[in-house]
Amino acid sequence: MLVAFALGALGVVFLCGWRVLDHRADRAQMARLIALQPTDPPRFSASMVADLPAPARRYFTYAIAAGTPLFKVAILEMSGQFSLGSKALPKYQKMSASQVLAAPEGFVWKMVCGSCPRRMSGSDSGSWTRFWLGGLIPVARFGGTNDHRRAAFGRYIAEALFWTPGVYLLMDNVKWTAVSGDTFRVSVQYAGLEQSVDVTIEADGRPSKVVFPRWSNANPDGVYREQPFGAYLSAHQSFEGFCLPTHVEAGNHFGTDAYFPFYIADVTSVGFPSAPDR
Repeated sequence: MLVAFALGALGVVFLCGWRVLDHRADRAQMARLIALQPTDPPRFSASMVADLPAPARRYFTYAIAAGTPLFKVAILEMSGQFSLGSKALPKYQKMSASQVLAAPEGFVWKMVCGSCPRRMSGSDSGSWTRFWLGGLIPVARFGGTNDHRRAAFGRYIAEALFWTPGVYLLMDNVKWTAVSGDTFRVSVQYAGLEQSVDVTIEADGRPSKVVFPRWSNANPDGVYREQPFGAYLSAHQSFEGFCLPTHVEAGNHFGTDAYFPFYIADVTSVGFPSAPDR
């Protein structure tokens, strides 16, 4: 009995230590990304987008006020719902999350959802996905593969378009195309990866929808392949010169009968941190 108790206690200590290491890795990656913030970024003017396709010009002049510093790194806080089920049985759980977004280099999203004893927490990034049940039991750990890297790249390149739009005016290897009078496509190449994203705007330039081919294994076969992912955007608010959507409903198989929003987020704050002294 004593041996079993001792082994159990050692197991708990090991899991607690493992969880602490995950938190430490999250903080280190967040700090690395925040350090990428430019110290004196250029300020937005309409002349910067004069040569872009018409819907892209309308988007940027809506999303960024003249004279706004083009910050590339943002810290977001959000709440909402996260599905742990399927379209037939979504099993939505309340969630809250913090995110550091720094395209094209990466992101970290730290989320907590559910309630005890089925409270799930963890993080998602360009390098890993790690979630724990009750803070002690690892239930999802993967990453470090080209598939994961490519899937993550699609996510944060798309999110950067509507949450840190200024970075797109600072990046190299970006191509713009008009898809229609109210939709434009941006294609980004970075570090051997490539991603295109379509953005649909309203008459005033506000973005209402994003769609992109995401590398994903969220399908009945569990096989990585390109499939449509998308989000509806609404409830735009101003943050330090940027007008950004604060309500996002996103999911796999966008535009098909299989779509349902597994991620429903309401952003409560957006900040643009200063880089630490270099």
